[in-house]
Formats: sequence, C-alpha cells, structure tokens
Amino acid sequence: MGGHLKQHGLITTQERLRDQVAHALRAALIAGELLPGQVYSAPALAADFGISATPVREAMLDLAREGLVEPVRNKGFRVTEVSERDLDQYTQLRALIEVPTVGAITATATRAQLEALRPVADEIVTSAREHDLIGYLDADRRFHLSLLALSGNDRLVETVGDLRKRSRLYGLTALDERGLLVASAQEHHELLDLMLDGDPRAAEACMARHLGHVRSLWAHGDAVPPGPRARPPARATAQPARGR
Repeated sequence: MGGHLKQHGLITTQERLRDQVAHALRAALIAGELLPGQVYSAPALAADFGISATPVREAMLDLAREGLVEPVRNKGFRVTEVSERDLDQYTQLRALIEVPTVGAITATATRAQLEALRPVADEIVTSAREHDLIGYLDADRRFHLSLLALSGNDRLVETVGDLRKRSRLYGLTALDERGLLVASAQEHHELLDLMLDGDPRAAEACMARHLGHVRSLWAHGDAVPPGPRARPPARATAQPARGR
C-alpha cells in the first residue's frame, strides 16, 4: 500500500498544490506507474512528493470523481481497471475529434502559431531519448491540447483532455526499452511540418496514424509490467511548500 512514485519532478510553484499533485498523479496513472487494482495511501504518496498528506488526499478525491481511482475505506485509493474495449472507444473518439480538427486548423492557423509548438515537440523527443516517460507524457499532453486550442473550441479541448486522463499507456516502458518511443515522438515534428506546408489531408492522415500508434502502445500492456524501470527526470529546482 506504500507509495512507489519515482518521477515527481512535475511539481512546481506555478500552480495550486492540489492541482499540481492531481496532474502528477494522472501522469503516473497514464504511464502505469500506479498499478491497476493496487491500493495507495495518501500519506505514502505524500512522502514521495515531500509534502503533507492533505493536498494528496484532495487530489486523489479529484481523480476519484474522474473515475481514475476509487476510495477504499481506512486504506486509501485503488487504481481502477481500464478494459481493452474502453481503450478502443477512447481512441475512436479521439480520432473522430482530432483528425478533422487538425485538418481544419491547418487551413486557419498562422505559421507563427504552429512554430510556437516546435519547442514542445522538441521536449517530447528529448524526453523519449532520455527515457523520461512522465516528462514525455506531460509534453505530449501540452502539445496535443495546445494544438487543438488553435481551433478556438474550448469544449473540444476539454473533451480530449478528459479522454487522455482516462487512458493508460501501460506499454510505454516496453517500447522505450525496445527503442521505439523516439520514432513515435518524432511524429509530432512530422505533423507540424505537414501543417506548415498547408496540406490538411496529409496532416489528417498523419494524426490518424499517430493515434493508431498510441493505441498500439496501450495494447502492449498485458505482456509487459508497466513502469518499474523508467528513469526519473531531474527533480524540479522549486519544491512545493508543505501543506496547502
């Protein structure tokens, strides 16, 4: 029931502590660092973060409302299971939303708006090369949601963000160890290049292929235990204050 988070460098002083912790826990859930069916206590997780248990407990309650964990009386929170059918449906919904949206954005976004995403795409590739899985997922989330935000549709961005929260990439560690994660990371640069070329159909095809690869990452989860050998990123220089 103890905490096992190795990667908690996403905590900074720029956001409210409760939101910071919730975001870091979602990333750990998505990466499979927190295991399905396992019970985790707020005090043990708080020890991993180096903070008090209160914001961790509040963050876990937020995740419970999202269906990512469930409270276990007098013990903590159990990570909920995600079925293959769930993952297929999440991917289908993301494709229905993101593929045509990318095509539309290609026709309307300025070159400056698209180039502004280049540093985030660089972060994704760098994280993949450095075996920083949580950093990879964080940069990937920022890239996709920032790109979709260029549509001007806030509800669309919220919907995709929710679908991402509910997903699990249990096969991420396996692909990292096989040297395949960098290729997936580089697809973000390919997508930007196609959009900058003004080719909406090619950009849509790239996004559809990329989402297919994401689903194939999920599919590796049954064969390989998630997360134990991932390398942690460097600890953030600014540590959160204890408590809220």
